[in-house]
Amino acid sequence: MNQTPTGAESTPSEADHSAPNPPSRPPSRFPASVRWTLVFVVVMIGLVVAIWPRGSGADAPSGSSMSGVTVSGPRATDAQVDDAQLAQARQSAALPGCPATGLTPAAQSVLAGVTEPCLADGRPYDVGAGTAGKPLVVNMWAVWCLPCRHELPVMEDYAQRAAGTVNVLAVHAREGANNPYLVLKYLSENGVRLPVVLDADAGIAAALGAPRVYPSTVLVRPDGTVAKVLPEIFDDPDQVAAAVREYLGVST
Repeated sequence: MNQTPTGAESTPSEADHSAPNPPSRPPSRFPASVRWTLVFVVVMIGLVVAIWPRGSGADAPSGSSMSGVTVSGPRATDAQVDDAQLAQARQSAALPGCPATGLTPAAQSVLAGVTEPCLADGRPYDVGAGTAGKPLVVNMWAVWCLPCRHELPVMEDYAQRAAGTVNVLAVHAREGANNPYLVLKYLSENGVRLPVVLDADAGIAAALGAPRVYPSTVLVRPDGTVAKVLPEIFDDPDQVAAAVREYLGVST
């Protein structure tokens, strides 16, 4: 005769469900590749902010929203060469001289009395006197500005097109302007020949109210007053001519 066991035994189905299952993690709305891309972008933005040139004090260009401590220590743009190497670089670059209209700056000229080195010969150049009485296109640029590499040849083409009617002056930013050799080599290697002034004291940028955005173009009337500041990139000479026509009233 079969007897019922006195001890209670769990069936397999009961044992399987005796411990609660751990809660499952909800699936991420973003794939892993997207999450890592976002992390990379944030890190890169942090690095750019950390190394971006900063200016402070009275020598900072007017209109600049950047402030803070100046980066200390040697930089690539500070390396200097001897006089013979610099002379050879000038000869190789074969830059045209800075403009000289022979006229007197108007009383309202913002560039009157602003003097910075002309890259072609290294001599002090009175920007207001040299450009007085003629429409002027000032292109603010720098060797460390990647878009400037694209725009400088456009400015050179426009300068040839507008010769005799409008002066074009390329002005190198303060950062790197203390190294004419580096600027000359850059222009030689890129085959660009434009009148260039080194804005070593940021006097031109301050006078024109140019932003710390490169490249930027400033259109100046014959009386030396600023007609328009254009923090943008020009892709061809026709675009420059259109801006000159619109803001300076000159067809080129």
